[in-house]
Amino acid sequence: MTIDTVKHAETTPDQEQPFRELGLKDDEYARIREILGRRPTDAELAMYSIMWSEHCSYKSSKVFLRKFDESLTDEMRSKMLAGIGENAGVVDIGDGWAITFKVESHNHPSYVEPYQGAATGVGGIVRDIIAMGARPLAVMDSLRFGKADAPDTRRVLPGVVAGVGGYGNCLGLPNIGGEVVFDESYAGNPLVNALCVGVLRTEDLHLAHASGAGNKIILFGARTGLDGIGGVSVLASDTFAGDDGGGKRKKLPAVQVGDPFTEKVLIECCLELFQEGIVVGIQDLGGAGLSCATSELASAGDGGMHVYLERVPLRATGMTPAEILSSESQERMCAVVAPENVDAFMAVCGKWDVIASEIGEVTEGERLVITWNDEVVVDVPPRTVAHEGPVYNRPIERPADQDALVANGPESLARPTEPADVLKTVLTMAASPNLSSRRWVTQQYDRYVRGGTVLAQPSDAGMIRIDEETNRGIALATDCNGRFTKLDPYAGAQLALAEAYRNVSVSGATPIAVSDCLNFGSPEDPAVMWQFERAIQGIIDGCRELGIPVTGGNVSFYNQTGSTAILPTPVIGVLGVIDDVRRRIPTGIGAEAGETLLLLGDTRDEFGGSEWAHHVHGHLGGVPPKVDLARERLLGEVLLAGSRDGMVSAAHDLSDGGLAQALVEACLIGETGARVFLDSEQDAFTQLFSESAGRVLVAVPRSEELRFTDMCTARQLPWRKVGVVDPESESLEFQDLGQLPLGELRAAWEGTLPALFD
Repeated sequence: MTIDTVKHAETTPDQEQPFRELGLKDDEYARIREILGRRPTDAELAMYSIMWSEHCSYKSSKVFLRKFDESLTDEMRSKMLAGIGENAGVVDIGDGWAITFKVESHNHPSYVEPYQGAATGVGGIVRDIIAMGARPLAVMDSLRFGKADAPDTRRVLPGVVAGVGGYGNCLGLPNIGGEVVFDESYAGNPLVNALCVGVLRTEDLHLAHASGAGNKIILFGARTGLDGIGGVSVLASDTFAGDDGGGKRKKLPAVQVGDPFTEKVLIECCLELFQEGIVVGIQDLGGAGLSCATSELASAGDGGMHVYLERVPLRATGMTPAEILSSESQERMCAVVAPENVDAFMAVCGKWDVIASEIGEVTEGERLVITWNDEVVVDVPPRTVAHEGPVYNRPIERPADQDALVANGPESLARPTEPADVLKTVLTMAASPNLSSRRWVTQQYDRYVRGGTVLAQPSDAGMIRIDEETNRGIALATDCNGRFTKLDPYAGAQLALAEAYRNVSVSGATPIAVSDCLNFGSPEDPAVMWQFERAIQGIIDGCRELGIPVTGGNVSFYNQTGSTAILPTPVIGVLGVIDDVRRRIPTGIGAEAGETLLLLGDTRDEFGGSEWAHHVHGHLGGVPPKVDLARERLLGEVLLAGSRDGMVSAAHDLSDGGLAQALVEACLIGETGARVFLDSEQDAFTQLFSESAGRVLVAVPRSEELRFTDMCTARQLPWRKVGVVDPESESLEFQDLGQLPLGELRAAWEGTLPALFD
């Protein structure tokens, strides 16, 4: 086997190289040659092509992502221990505790191989959390698929759900929530966004850098194989071609293969290494594998690095240096260790039966040098690989059909007016794929392993206890309505932020930070970049108004088939803290007979992008609901006061499906009936199905009704009594419309997904 070395590259400047096949543009390849002063070796070309891919370099989004950091106020920065650019964001929550969390995509691999694509998405985000020095606590998954009854959805969804559950369950991490959304735009481009949250003491924070000349580079975890070469890094940086006529995609790169049992041991090994204080810096190996880990560690350090590639433990024979550097084999970490601590490091790895190899060292120079059996195959300035890739100012243009889309509002859609038709619509909506129970999905996940779970799906937010002595806890929610973002990317992104913020608030927690996963079509489409830029600005402005920072996240472009892009989908994850999880607010009503049901907020005739328009009429057009972030903050403050003072016994946010869906879910989760009062000044349909934002349904004990409503009035928060809890009833009764038996509602709500996917 002939190896392309630096010496050989210097003497063969005209040798043709497959840079276009690796995703590099002509000018990008020319720039690499300019940086090196020669043509790259095969190994160098592999490194640059991977690290300069859209997925790894953020070359089309950097100019916008910088605005997140620039927009932070001093108050927002004060709680951040690590932010954008690190493996995951970290926030200080007091008493020496810190929380790290991040949401990231694994979209394209999950279409190619649903189980492994989703499983390794979970594994990768968990390693990002480990790399910060934290113990992973829980995971969440935000999933989107094509039409629920489409044949390809029936292929992809079961595998994705099994992959998420299989990997997370084997790790012993509870899955505490997320989303499952169906829309035909995701056909062929499912979104698999995985979130992980971890806890650490503030003094245990670790960052990814290789400092200190003479310090050793140790690769530990699984062996390196051929799986994943050209996987997430390249696959996520290109659109899928059209169908080849046989139902298979033309581009089917390798997808990583996960081993959760290896990762479980790796977690415990890393935590003991951190506890022993024998790690200078650490980096996980996910997308781009060793190419990423070595170049990023060296780039963030204060010197160079020499890596001896033949020392890398392999599980395939005959691998070339380029393949070893490109492999995205899972369950691997790279650590920087002082020479005097190497033996102790190896002893800990030996205790956990984790393979560990010293593969290099930090050097005095400013180069990343990689050798293969004494031959130099890589000699590059590491920053040019990891942090100084191309930066594009892509053309931005408002879509030509945007005005027509907005003008085509839902006002002309036929609305039910007869009582029987309104009640039938309640059932129809409850059984719709986007509103029906997610139990078929979540029953495949272990939601309560480790014993710290306090709330999980179907609650609005997941909640975990992090301190057994004080009962301090955290809450998390992810949200996005891509239809809203399609109609107005700025407002749609803010509505996603508002809903995730509200879902955390209704649990009784205080929102403190954001992680986002921005899923869009091709950045080479000016209309997509207009959506992206407007969504980014919406999130920035929204977070400033709410006073919470974006701590990190992920951008996923090229989510489209041919020229058909997905709905712009900026998934927002919000983290909240709660002083005592024992005062959490449940979602289901029914704690006490005769409890009052109150609707907080204003209901307007807002159906643009609504689930009713989508499911019943197949319509998308108009303007999305109005965003009022000051109202969202006020709602959060009122709910916090209500939970602390024992004034609220249950709360459920209003979003997709409006008040009717919130009532159905609150009754079925709480297993109790209720009587609903309608306002004579507004038609029943609008009251029940409008998706106006900034609204919450709360259950208040009769003894606390006056105190709670007086507080709302004093804070100028609109409220209206909309019903009473009736545990003796087996129906949800609507004034002047009739009643729906709980059994009939449950059959509609719980029957949809099993009928589609069992």
